[in-house]
Amino acid sequence: MIGHNVSHSNIKTKRRFLPALTETALHSEALGQAFRLRVTNAALRTLDFKGGLDAYLLKAADEVLSPRALKIKKQVKAKLAAAAEA
Repeated sequence: MIGHNVSHSNIKTKRRFLPALTETALHSEALGQAFRLRVTNAALRTLDFKGGLDAYLLKAADEVLSPRALKIKKQVKAKLAAAAEA
């Protein structure tokens, strides 16, 4: 998003509103390892609400996930399918 910085004298200059990104280590319970991802603070709250990284990835549509998240999602699906067969 874009907007304006407005000074005391009401002079407007352009500015950008950037997302609040945080690099965090997110743990996958199915794979048993942690992944370092840059996610927004709102996404971290969503991960907690949905029940963790695995649950979020399995419910999320492929169109909204990054290529790296899609790769992790594919690994989680394969691991859960292998565990269901055994």
